[in-house]
Amino acid sequence: MENNNDLTRRRSPPETFEFLEMTMKKLPVLLAALYLCGCEVHVHDDTDVEYLQAPGTEDMNLPFSSAVRVGDLLFLSGSIGIVPGTRDLAEGGIQGETRQTMENIKRTLETFGSSMDNVVKCTVFLADMSEWGAMNEVYRTYFDNPPARSALGASGLALNSRVEIECIAVLEDSDEG
Repeated sequence: MENNNDLTRRRSPPETFEFLEMTMKKLPVLLAALYLCGCEVHVHDDTDVEYLQAPGTEDMNLPFSSAVRVGDLLFLSGSIGIVPGTRDLAEGGIQGETRQTMENIKRTLETFGSSMDNVVKCTVFLADMSEWGAMNEVYRTYFDNPPARSALGASGLALNSRVEIECIAVLEDSDEG
């Protein structure tokens, strides 16, 4: 029995060939248009990648780096609100943890040659999205010019923290890097 439903109909070999032929004819035009519009891709084979560990974490055998420097960008691993030198979360609920998280990020940025002023992107993970407003009250105080940001809810964060934040920043003096 023949099925006339267009969604389930398979193309015959000649139809498939015609479709591919039409697509291939348009490809050079598309590539030429991209070139004329000034779209260029630069590949640098000499880009240095440096894996960095924050002071005091070198001997902890962590399965991640504190930060990774690629060119003039610094990619920070997620940070939670632990009090430096301990494995204890800061007191004060979401706001206390957010404040400590931001201080930890600030210290890491400064250790590796950047600052809060040079953060261009953050990702915020919240254990409970209903704490969004309270987290934002603290978060916004750390930026004169807020970076791009994504935020999402997570069903579990390290050490049962309420918030985890990761950032990307530009290095202070990219001529040194």
